[in-house]
Amino acid sequence: MTQPAPVYSDDQAEAYDRIAEMLRGAGVDLDEGLLTPPNGDKSAVLAVIGKAGSGKTLLLASLFHALEEAGVNVVSGDWEGKPRPDRRTLAILAPTNKAASVLRMRGVPATTIHRILYTPVYDPEYERIADWLTGEGERPQVEGLTDAALDRALAFFQTTRSVPGALAAAGLRGSDFITGWKRREAPLDIGMVDEASMLDARQLDDLKEIFPTLILFGDPAQLPPVKSEGNGGMVFESLPAPARLELHRIHRQAADNPILDLAHALGDPDLGFEDFERLIEDAARRDERVRWAQRVEVDLMARSPVLVWRNATRIRLIHAFRAVHGAPEDALLPGEPLICDGIELPLKHRDKRRDLEARGLIKGAQVVYLGPGKKPGFSRLHVMGAEEPRLSAASIVKIEKPDEEEPFIPFAARMGATFLHAAAVTIHKAQGSQWPDVQVFAPDLYAAARMGRTEAGQPLWKRLAYVAVTRAETRLHWVVRNRLSKPTGPLRVDDLQVAPTELKLEAQA
Repeated sequence: MTQPAPVYSDDQAEAYDRIAEMLRGAGVDLDEGLLTPPNGDKSAVLAVIGKAGSGKTLLLASLFHALEEAGVNVVSGDWEGKPRPDRRTLAILAPTNKAASVLRMRGVPATTIHRILYTPVYDPEYERIADWLTGEGERPQVEGLTDAALDRALAFFQTTRSVPGALAAAGLRGSDFITGWKRREAPLDIGMVDEASMLDARQLDDLKEIFPTLILFGDPAQLPPVKSEGNGGMVFESLPAPARLELHRIHRQAADNPILDLAHALGDPDLGFEDFERLIEDAARRDERVRWAQRVEVDLMARSPVLVWRNATRIRLIHAFRAVHGAPEDALLPGEPLICDGIELPLKHRDKRRDLEARGLIKGAQVVYLGPGKKPGFSRLHVMGAEEPRLSAASIVKIEKPDEEEPFIPFAARMGATFLHAAAVTIHKAQGSQWPDVQVFAPDLYAAARMGRTEAGQPLWKRLAYVAVTRAETRLHWVVRNRLSKPTGPLRVDDLQVAPTELKLEAQA
């Protein structure tokens, strides 16, 4: 169905025209809706950069719809079908599950970079179902699957465009139809990457190997990635000036948003920390979307972490969260939030590492603990933002304690996915994520302002504040005192979205 034409600002229109020109060189004419073979072996990278509210997501979504209408095949990372020389391909990527899920909620079929770098190997019996779902084959007859089950799969796919989700709706587990993962061999055509400020140089090189045409969307005011090289900048800053398309104007949908007003106020070089807090107080008096909070609301911490700068603050808040919920020292309570800190598996288990990462357990993934698994050291987990969120994995959980150098480990497998507690996280780790309500621990930012540190030519406290404030989708809580409320009820898991059937994933030694 044809999408209504968006209304662009001048800089959005200029960026769209520049991107359309680049795509014509790659054999995709958006104006005429024509696809032709690529013109030679040329590669191109463009970056669309702008602060929050400048319309980057609107432009990305518009380009996706235009490419889809032109006949470009969208690759989601779960199924691609048989390669054809006449087919042109597009993948929309984000560095984290949470960032990809934000785009999916807006109708853009985004996936993570890991799901494009590594592709699933399907059991041949179920390839026929995937071909049928994607319009590349006839309706199959599969032993053990009824017509009603196939109808459920088709109905699910028509809504979500997810092959694994559709097969799960038919009553299959992931282990039934995915037999393994492999590094992508065949390149694709066009890649669009959201939250490109989180990319490091190695990830960019990986993407350039796959996509001869690459479009990055990023926010230059965010914090650079930890692994950034040289001056600590972002990958799009190394592109030549003509390849950087900057959106200056705040788009009309963001015009009446006090949270974005505060974020953009930080661009004033004369604004001090006390001035910024006065702006927050004024906004809180006028608009309920901004709160001047005297304490941390513990109920919010189970689903959206308190954002802090200092590790010591993070650890104290986590300890207070567990204490107020009566969590035992030797176990986790169902409903406790975790964050993946990496995968500890030896080289001989690299296939299992790919499996874990492809299903969402990448470094920085936000997870909710559901309970112990069937085997010692295993945990049942809900990966926030993943398309199939439920899984079971060998886990190493580390809970840091105030004034103690070594973390407390309530239980652990010999190897597997490692986790830290996530009732509070650093602002740096929060990049790429958004939550309806966000609590920012203001005393930490005051400490950063007092230190007078700068990063990439900007006061560090301003970059921290900008990232923290723009994580809030609906309401910003600016917490000014080191106090914690009492919970209104026990931790829960019944509010989590459940996939049609739980995928079983076990990282065995």
